[in-house]
This record gives sequence, C-alpha cells and structure tokens, in this order.
Amino acid sequence: MELVQRHDMGEGLTGLTLNRTPVNAISAEFLDAFAATLADLERDPQTRAVVLTSPFKVYSAGLDLKEAQAFDARGEAEIVRALNEDLLAYYAFPKPVVAAVTGAAIAGGLFFVLGADWRVSTARAQFGLAEVRVGADFPAGPMEIARDALAPDTLRRLMLTGQPIRADAALAQGFIDEIAEDVLGAATAKARELAALPPLAYGAIKRQIRRHAIARIREAMAQPYTGWFTDETRPAMQRMMGAS
Repeated sequence: MELVQRHDMGEGLTGLTLNRTPVNAISAEFLDAFAATLADLERDPQTRAVVLTSPFKVYSAGLDLKEAQAFDARGEAEIVRALNEDLLAYYAFPKPVVAAVTGAAIAGGLFFVLGADWRVSTARAQFGLAEVRVGADFPAGPMEIARDALAPDTLRRLMLTGQPIRADAALAQGFIDEIAEDVLGAATAKARELAALPPLAYGAIKRQIRRHAIARIREAMAQPYTGWFTDETRPAMQRMMGAS
C-alpha cells in the first residue's frame, strides 16, 4: 500500500492523501515517501497546487510511539534526519499547498498542517504539540517551522502544556484559516484560487516569507548529531500509550 497517494483533481490541482493506516503515525519511511512525492510534484508542470488530505478520523497522530520505543541509536538518528530533511522539503515546497484537516493533528502530525499555505479544518479537529508529554524536545526542523508558523503565545501554550486545542481556538489564534463543514470542497476551492496566481511570483514570495526559518534549519542540520531521546523519553512514551 502506498504511504502517500497522489491523484489528479483537474484544473492543475493534485490531491495528496496521507495513507499510513490507521492514524498516519510518523516514521522515517513515511516522511521520506511524502518528501519524494513533493519532489515529483515540484517538477511536474501540470501541478499548480496541492490539496493534502487524510482518509482517517485522525489527520496525523504524530510519531509512531510503538516503533519509537524500540529505536536503537541508528533508528533514533534516522527519524531525526527525516523530521529535519523531509519537513524542510515540505516547508520549502514552492507551490501552493492547502491542508484539508478532517481530524486531530497532534505532535509531529501538526507539521503537515503548519507546512501548508492555507489550512481548512472541520470544527471537530484538534491541534496540539504533545512532545513534552512523551519526554522529548523538538528537532531543529520542527522547532523552526513552529516558531515561524505560530504566534509566540500560541507556541508557548502548545509546547509547554502538551495539551491540544479545538479548531475554533486554532482559528482565533491564526494558524487555521477556515472552518468548513465541507472541508474538501472548501480546500479545493482555495487551491483552485491559488493555482490561478502567477506561479513564479507565488513561489518567490513564499520563499521570501519562509527563508529565515529555512536558513536556520539548514544551519542546524549542518551541525553534528548529538542524540534526541533522554532517560525520560521511553517511560513517558509508555505512559502516553497506556493512556490512549
């Protein structure tokens, strides 16, 4: 089964479906597949905009905790690499991306939302950064994207409490752009609108907006890897899984 499914929506739109059953839990393989698909779409002249969807009740639950508990040093380094490289590739993608959020986007899963240019959500969705609850800090890529995409007080509340917020609060705080009953319809309409804009100018302006965060991520990635998990991480993950 393809981890990321691609389909032509017509009028220059390409749909991308995040498809790692059952909750789009993040693995290095999943992120690599996502970034590879984006690279293909960047080269595809027929793709003018992307609509990012999930077929599951959860948009993305974040890091695959079951897999992460079994990481050795190599596995830990590999997921950090993917979080940095692949989310950077997403944040630097020059074409319009509209996220159609139909369920919870938590921890690493929130970055599928924050990397999008426009975010349409169902009223039932929730958004959170739960890393503190699983005893982990943020690799450079996710950290800089969050700093760039979230207001300082929103960043503080989400990161230091680990508690999710509802879609109406996310809209009020400015990181969701629209709440719609027909999420896919609203997202498609916005993607069609963005696809009609001059593409070279759009890509250039998007780079201008995001270039400082992108530069900080690249600078951090050039530094030697020093590890991620601490002695707290695996016990916290086990507690989190037991509570879910």
